[in-house]
Amino acid sequence: LNKPEWYLTQVLMWIGNHAKFLDEKIQPILDKAGSSVNAGLEFSRALVMLILEKLAADIPCLLYDDTLFCHLVDEVLLFERELYSVHGYLSSLPNCMHILSEDSCFQRWLTVEKKFALQKMDSMLSSEAAWISQYKDITDVDEMKVPDCAETFMTLLLVITDRYKNLPSASRKLQFLGLQKELVDDFRIRLTQVMKEETRASLGFRYCAILNAVNYIATVLADWADNV
Repeated sequence: LNKPEWYLTQVLMWIGNHAKFLDEKIQPILDKAGSSVNAGLEFSRALVMLILEKLAADIPCLLYDDTLFCHLVDEVLLFERELYSVHGYLSSLPNCMHILSEDSCFQRWLTVEKKFALQKMDSMLSSEAAWISQYKDITDVDEMKVPDCAETFMTLLLVITDRYKNLPSASRKLQFLGLQKELVDDFRIRLTQVMKEETRASLGFRYCAILNAVNYIATVLADWADNV
């Protein structure tokens, strides 16, 4: 259960190793018979069906172990990415995101995603470098004077989007968007709390860093407004 990468990698190897044989030996036979079947895709689809069976059996066993469940989701997302980008798999065919979208699994994924995001926010704001810009010494890169915590937070949101963007259902994506909105509001509250501590030094380093963080986040969110 703690090594889903073993069978996921094995399937990717099988698909890669058989691609030339299927394309050069089997596909011409199908074409000659007037069949519309794509040998490579059919081979991949059959192997993905095996993975769906395996996931359906494994997921109930690790649903309440945060570490194992998170690891499984990470490995499945990496598998899906390679399946599409390297092996030309089609989104219309059965895929692992359908399993991750099933109710009990999906709700657990959402819960665990929120838990780890909040932990990440705790650590980024308590870091010594939280209010310092990574690029403070490179003037042409750092016009906005973005503090490290704001940049890390927006990267966190971007990573979450990247993880859920291939879900087959729009309603599931909207639930993840709801989580992101919660995180933005949580970050806003945290910034407000820090700002209240700094009101006596409103031209101080940290107060200005908070204003820069807010400006940066607002700008990036506006840029993302076109991303459906």
